[in-house]
Amino acid sequence: MWISVLRNMERLTALWSLGILLSLSFGGVLCQTTNYTRPVFNCGGDLVGDSGFVGSEGFPSFYKPNSKCTWYITVPEGNVVMLSFRIFDLEADPLCRYDYVDVYNGHSNIVQKLGRFCGTFRPGALISTSNTMMVEMVSDSGTGGRGFLAYFNGGKPHVDEHQFCGGKLTKSQGTIKTPNWPENNYPAGISCSWLITVEPEMVIEVKFDKFDLESDTYCRFDYVAFFNGGEKDDSRRIGKYCGDTAPQNIITNSNALLVQFVSDLSVTSDGFMASYTSIPRGLHTPTAGGGADVASGPRVSSTATRVRLTPVKPVAFTTEATTTTTTATTTEQPTPRPKPVRPIKPVRRPVSKPEPDESRPATGTDPMCPKACKRDGTIKTSFCASEFVITGKLTALIPGPSGSMQATVSLIKAYKTGSLTITQAGETMSVKLVMPCKKCPLLRRGQNYILMGLVDEEGRGVLTPGSFTAMYKAPHHKILTNINNQPC
Repeated sequence: MWISVLRNMERLTALWSLGILLSLSFGGVLCQTTNYTRPVFNCGGDLVGDSGFVGSEGFPSFYKPNSKCTWYITVPEGNVVMLSFRIFDLEADPLCRYDYVDVYNGHSNIVQKLGRFCGTFRPGALISTSNTMMVEMVSDSGTGGRGFLAYFNGGKPHVDEHQFCGGKLTKSQGTIKTPNWPENNYPAGISCSWLITVEPEMVIEVKFDKFDLESDTYCRFDYVAFFNGGEKDDSRRIGKYCGDTAPQNIITNSNALLVQFVSDLSVTSDGFMASYTSIPRGLHTPTAGGGADVASGPRVSSTATRVRLTPVKPVAFTTEATTTTTTATTTEQPTPRPKPVRPIKPVRRPVSKPEPDESRPATGTDPMCPKACKRDGTIKTSFCASEFVITGKLTALIPGPSGSMQATVSLIKAYKTGSLTITQAGETMSVKLVMPCKKCPLLRRGQNYILMGLVDEEGRGVLTPGSFTAMYKAPHHKILTNINNQPC
């Protein structure tokens, strides 16, 4: 553990050196410095320049409770703002209700919100459609973290399409395409926004020349979404698409169109290339909007094996939920799916993981199940012996192979994660659990639980018959927090 701490300190030291160099190079647009050892991050301010860093107040110290800080980023005219988070450590919550960072596409909170983020999973890169961006951090009176550190710079999106995407397009016709097109797959963990504006008396028609995004029934993971009028609002959404079937031509109902492409941190595909042109208003019927379900092809579930990418330091992130269809649009809030969260090496105890007996056919009794269900320890001893400790709502429970059960849990709070894979879709985070014994522990769908167990090589939680499980009530949060703050 100490080796890990020392390595983290080395990374931070290197980061400070980089921050000082950039701060001096760009005239201190990043922050104010009071000495030559490390930069000082203030609560909000105007950051004007070609590039720089923005960080939570006092970073890397814990941020203050009950604070609200707003940074206004401005890069030279003719450029867009590109923001990438280097470190992210805020209080985690499935809905980001307590501590969070909001990023806006301009110097106001009434313009398009590029995303709300919390937890410890780093968001993907964010790109504005103009030369301004606003970053706002809010904290409550409770649990905190070390905050965030992000790097911003100005760029011309189409100069280096292998690295950047998005921008403001004002010509009567043009093209949009995913980064790396057509040589390679688009990168993981990116967010691109194109704002297309044509003459006032015209509307916009979009045609896809090629389309191949990761497939999923609800387009949760990688997707491209279209919004009438240039605002990211579900009521204005024309459609959300994914999969390998190109959508039908899209016709707007106004002269402005916002296109947003998002990829998560796992599977990627070829991407897409589309052309747009302005056409006279009324020439064609506008594509059904308002967030309605509009499918451009048969819905198929993803068959690709999802590969988890482990970022430097992970975070929970709440942009609009994505779900994948073979190019299907949807507005429903989908069931979340696991995303990698900050890997913490667990202290392994001599607890054996039961292996299902694949050689024996399933009969009325499961050899993994004891005669009576009984927990192996108390809440404290189990906390220390377990590789993960979470509270959450059991949202799905289905039979698995060899008499096992598979569960999906929507997180309320994660106290200990180890290598457990936490997935996030929109504002909800969830985990997958496996129970080798069908009847132990006994769980019911729709109930809130305290869950402690092991983690398998696929990042799924494993609840053995002796794992600690109990119905969760609000007072348990304080008990678990106290245990978490004590040495095992």
